[in-house]
Amino acid sequence: MAKILQIETATAICSVALSVNGETISFKEEHGQNLHAANLTLFIDEVVKAAGLNYQELDAIAISKGPGSYTGLRIGVSTAKGLCYALDKPLIAIETLEMMAAGFLSESPDYSGLICPMIDARRMEVYTAVFDPLLHILLPTEAKIIDETSFNNFLSNQIITFLGDGAAKCAEVLTPQHAKFDTRNFNSATYMSRLANQAFNNRNFEDVAYFEPFYLKDFVVTQSKKQQAQG
Repeated sequence: MAKILQIETATAICSVALSVNGETISFKEEHGQNLHAANLTLFIDEVVKAAGLNYQELDAIAISKGPGSYTGLRIGVSTAKGLCYALDKPLIAIETLEMMAAGFLSESPDYSGLICPMIDARRMEVYTAVFDPLLHILLPTEAKIIDETSFNNFLSNQIITFLGDGAAKCAEVLTPQHAKFDTRNFNSATYMSRLANQAFNNRNFEDVAYFEPFYLKDFVVTQSKKQQAQG
C-alpha cells in the first residue's frame, strides 16, 4: 500500500496530492501567479491531514520535475528534497509533460490519437513532446517555436490533441483539420498518482543529494526598461 505525497509546481498552478496504490485520496491546488513559495507547504500539510495520515506514514515523495517555470520547479524540488531528508523517504521524479499526457488519457480512456502537451515558454515558444495512447514518446521533450508548419509530419494523417497552457496560444497557428485542443487543466498532482506508483514499485528513485529539476533551458535574468535606464 504505497502512500505517496505528490507535488506539481511546474506552471502557475500550485498542486499537491496524496495517493495510495496509485489512487488519489486527497488533493489541494490553486491557480495564480507567485503562489508556490507562500502556499506549497500549507497545501502539503492540508493534504496529509485530509488523508488521515501523519508524515512518517508516507512511503515516498514524488515531484513533477519539469520542464516548466524555473522558479516554480526550484521551489517544488527544494521542498520535496527537504521532506525526503527530514523523513528519510525516497524521491520520485515524474516528467511533467508525461504527467499531462497521462492525465488526458485518464480522462479520455477511449482516445486513439496522439497527445501533445505544451507548457508556455513565452512568446511563441513552448516546452513540448508528442506521445501515443500508450505513452510511448514519438517526439522527445524540447523547447519548440511554433509556426504554421509545426507537427505537419504528424498532423497530415492523424489526430493530435494539444493541451496545456502553451496550447491555447498556438490554437490560431495550428489550424490543420487533425489538430484538436483540450483546455482542461492537466498540470495537477492528481495525474501523477499512477506514474508515481509505478516508479515506486520499480524502485525508480532519485539521488536526493544530486537531483536537479529538468529546466530544459538556462534561466535568463532580464531587466525592466526602468532598470536598464538606471544601469
